[in-house]
Amino acid sequence: MKTIKYFFEFISIISLFAIFKIIGLKNASNLGAILGKFIGPLFRSKNITKKNIKTGLGEINEQKESEIINDMWSNIGRTFAEYIFLKDFKFNRTNFDHMKINGTNYLDEIKRNNEPVIFYSGHFANFELMAMELDKFGIKCAAIYRPLNNFFLNPIMEYLRMKYICPNQIPKGRMGMREIIAKVKNSYSIALMVDQRVSEGPRTLFFNKPAHTTTIPAQLALKYNCKLVPISLERKEGANFEMTVHTPYKIQKTGNDEEDIKNITNKINQVIEKMIINNPKQWIWSHNRWKQ
Repeated sequence: MKTIKYFFEFISIISLFAIFKIIGLKNASNLGAILGKFIGPLFRSKNITKKNIKTGLGEINEQKESEIINDMWSNIGRTFAEYIFLKDFKFNRTNFDHMKINGTNYLDEIKRNNEPVIFYSGHFANFELMAMELDKFGIKCAAIYRPLNNFFLNPIMEYLRMKYICPNQIPKGRMGMREIIAKVKNSYSIALMVDQRVSEGPRTLFFNKPAHTTTIPAQLALKYNCKLVPISLERKEGANFEMTVHTPYKIQKTGNDEEDIKNITNKINQVIEKMIINNPKQWIWSHNRWKQ
């Protein structure tokens, strides 16, 4: 049954990609926003989304909650539609300045030093553009990604990621961890999203509620003395974005690795929390972040 399901998903997505390509980036992004609002809620639990919003933002009025949910699905739909235009984003063929970057002085310093850092962020706006912009800037970088379950679609998405986002793509998992270490030893920086639940790992506080959280940034920072660099991404209007590279920081070691990993991961969670509070309509609340 899964094979049949994945095949029809594959055909549907490829068909939509063809339509998006025909109508162009701006129209495709607008159409994706409409599709996201209507189709997105059919595939995710509304209760989980609302429960997550309450966990993160506390008690808010129903109108504000509806705005957040609608804008979230709109952004997800836009991001999906924009995927087929990665080539245009990569080579600036969008016919408009799609990305404003703040904090380029930090990127210049990272390039000059030629030392690996850990870039981290969350699933905001069109999150795929983060690693792309780092690669375009000339940062020697590898990006961590989660392979799709759909084995018809995954090879195409991996091809697009490697060709247009970042040529060094590392799948999550134990084998991926070996590759990450090899890249860091060869002075490659690592870019990854840290805001979603992992199947393994400690439960650290996220909006004051325990959640399984990746410790990869903490482990790398401890073992290889890498600086940590938060990056936030915001969709401004349509397919226009603003990316901010925040101040790189070194971690403080106490000699107790277990405690250090916990403290570093807690701080990372706090940074992501602030990003979410500043941009709640573009984070993926539908993800079951606090699943036990």
